[in-house]
Amino acid sequence: MGPGDEAGAVAASLAADTLFAQAGVVLPPDDPHEVFEHAERVLVAVADGAVLGLAVTLPLDGGVHLEQLAVHPDHGRRGVGSALLEAVCSGASAAGSPRVTLTTFRDLPWNGPWYAARGFAVLPPREWGPGLRDLWEQEEPIRVRPRVAMARPAG
Repeated sequence: MGPGDEAGAVAASLAADTLFAQAGVVLPPDDPHEVFEHAERVLVAVADGAVLGLAVTLPLDGGVHLEQLAVHPDHGRRGVGSALLEAVCSGASAAGSPRVTLTTFRDLPWNGPWYAARGFAVLPPREWGPGLRDLWEQEEPIRVRPRVAMARPAG
């Protein structure tokens, strides 16, 4: 994330969260600043000086974990999320990480099914590392609908 992008990234993240409310998913309040503070990388998609979307990653169990992928709804369905996801996966590969993991809602169309269409598969709990297990427990407050962990080879 470059200088001056944080405010736009926060706005994009909060705007993207409104999609959950529109789908009837009630989540606890989210503070994007907290996510950014513990991130290893925050990638942003910018056009004409505006942040369109962001991807937040952190190291986890010897790989890269996609903590958050958000696209401002005004810029949705235009490939921004896919481009950010591919940047995360190629960056993970370049860094020598074997895979990218994430946790997501299993059934929301822009969550589990969207990632599955982009090469991610459900990761059974027996294949989780200790970091993913800890993260899963920390995410308990947002398990308001069925969630899954997913993974894809980096690259």
